[in-house]
Amino acid sequence: MPLFRALDEQAGVKVQPRRRKGFGRRAQDDSSVFSLKYLCLSNVADNMKDVWVKDYADNYLDQYTFRYIMGPFNILPGDLIEELMLLLCSRKQLSRAALHLLLVPQLRGLTLEKCSALVTPGLCAHIAARCQGLFILDLSGAKQIPSKVLCETIHRLPALRSLSLAGVPCDGSVIQTIACCCRSLKHLDVSRCHLLFPAALLPLGGVYPASSSSSSSLSSVSSSALPSITPAPCPLPLSSLLALDIGFTEQGEDSTVAAAYLLLSLPYLERAALEGLSQACCLLEQEEFSRADGFAEREGVPRLEEVWRERIQWQGKTSEDVASGERGDEREEEEGMYLEEDENDTARDEKFSFQSQTEGKSEFLSHSGLVFQLKDVRGVTSDSLQSLGRLCPGIRSITMNIDGNEHSSGRGRRQCLLDLQTWSGQLQTLSFHCNGPLADFLLPLQVAGSRLISLSLDGVKTSPHSPLLEVIRACPRLRDLLISAEPPSLPQEQDENDQLDNVALPQLPHLCSLSLSFSYEHSQMKPVMSWMSLKKVLRCLLIGSPLLEKLSLVSLPCPLDCVLQDTLQSVNLNSPDVPLGRLERVDLKRTDVQMITVKSLIQLNKRLKHVDVSYCWQISQLQWSQIKRARKVEVVWV
Repeated sequence: MPLFRALDEQAGVKVQPRRRKGFGRRAQDDSSVFSLKYLCLSNVADNMKDVWVKDYADNYLDQYTFRYIMGPFNILPGDLIEELMLLLCSRKQLSRAALHLLLVPQLRGLTLEKCSALVTPGLCAHIAARCQGLFILDLSGAKQIPSKVLCETIHRLPALRSLSLAGVPCDGSVIQTIACCCRSLKHLDVSRCHLLFPAALLPLGGVYPASSSSSSSLSSVSSSALPSITPAPCPLPLSSLLALDIGFTEQGEDSTVAAAYLLLSLPYLERAALEGLSQACCLLEQEEFSRADGFAEREGVPRLEEVWRERIQWQGKTSEDVASGERGDEREEEEGMYLEEDENDTARDEKFSFQSQTEGKSEFLSHSGLVFQLKDVRGVTSDSLQSLGRLCPGIRSITMNIDGNEHSSGRGRRQCLLDLQTWSGQLQTLSFHCNGPLADFLLPLQVAGSRLISLSLDGVKTSPHSPLLEVIRACPRLRDLLISAEPPSLPQEQDENDQLDNVALPQLPHLCSLSLSFSYEHSQMKPVMSWMSLKKVLRCLLIGSPLLEKLSLVSLPCPLDCVLQDTLQSVNLNSPDVPLGRLERVDLKRTDVQMITVKSLIQLNKRLKHVDVSYCWQISQLQWSQIKRARKVEVVWV
């Protein structure tokens, strides 16, 4: 039976360093052997429901409110509690009572995204009372938390460094509370918060209206929701801000101007997903500050030109400090302090790399000398890439939306090719959202794909002559390849030369995740086999990618079973690089794969955990029921 005592009487608990890697299976080849830590945590998880959770739920859950629970979990290090929560969540065994028991003071990370239904105002009160040392809090998807409760919870968590509120009813009062109380915050995610408007984000950068009553975006803030807080004029040290799809309506010029304010007022920002971000770069690069005058007057904030001048002065002072070496010792101390923290915690030190980022790229820079530290941008459009390149020469990851009309005229392809040259040789992640033909992406990838480790093409159109092999050749270092496409509208003739030539075919030896998904009509049981030469590409990818861990081939417009059989027949068990030998998850929905092939995949390696063969017309329910009992692999079939 658990014992209980007040929070101020708790014994001191030594907080262990945060883990850097996950737990679970061993890294050795025999991945069926589990670590001792995993087995111990698994045993605790197995006994929680029938022992501790049952006792607490029967005797205390809805009868008492405890500020602190002294039980079997308060003596465990915080990182083990985090791993136990993840294990319970993966098994769908994390209950409200279990959460109450696991909310211990030494907890440093709490991620409830996958069990957001458990997040209630009552649970938030427990978090605020018991876990005031939290560094990481993820409440994404918790739709039943009002903004007042969020404000009260965040007000009690001043140590937060990462906060995720995606899809939560978050409004301007919550942003004000974050800006005033979470002065160490490095990462904030407020994506899909439809009660939040772009202007309400300005306090994050220390931009406040002269009079709160004159600000329409902040007029709804309740004083009771902000207990004893004072606006902080300094910006948060944010290195990551994700705020796409906010507000109920299209914001237009407001989102562009608000993004411009945020870019100028958040000097350590490295990752940004903002509405109107690329257009904001165009506004700043061309110094069209008059476009923001109406916004500034309506919101009661300083004019954009004033904020721009302050940023230019700050950047100049920073460059002088670097040149004179006045802060060399301070930088060494900061590196030591944040050695065990997240990679984003080095954002402050990155300001010393302005000169190295811009070497050899003077022809791309803006004439004012303004440079942002952005390395990862999302939701940008192709029409403003040139200005984005001038202000952000250090970008390594970009997610781009390309207008279909521009693409159909060829303008999008040429402009994209020209502007991607700014980051040639340094881009690592590239994602396109466009309904144009796959062939239009070949030239941009040949320009920027030499160092890509992740490529995503969403919504592209294909034909039997789409140059997929050439795309693979242009990106030899890929670790993740995701293509979501429309299948060819015209069938390919059957006399296509489909002979393997392993010498000429490109390979992706570092590829770990492969996803090829084709759209289909729900009325069709089988996809139309209209791209027969795709089989050669699949053989190339499967045989030439021995490190594959995740494989998703959905609704392919070509036969797949023969390709998998050919790949399995080419396996040399004495070789250290066995094709398909490291698979952990396989998704083969709506393909012609047969059960004998699935059995061969399962027998080939011991790492396989999940196989999805839903709507595979060659597999019967009897075959599925037999293999479901054969081995500890989750096989899904509908």
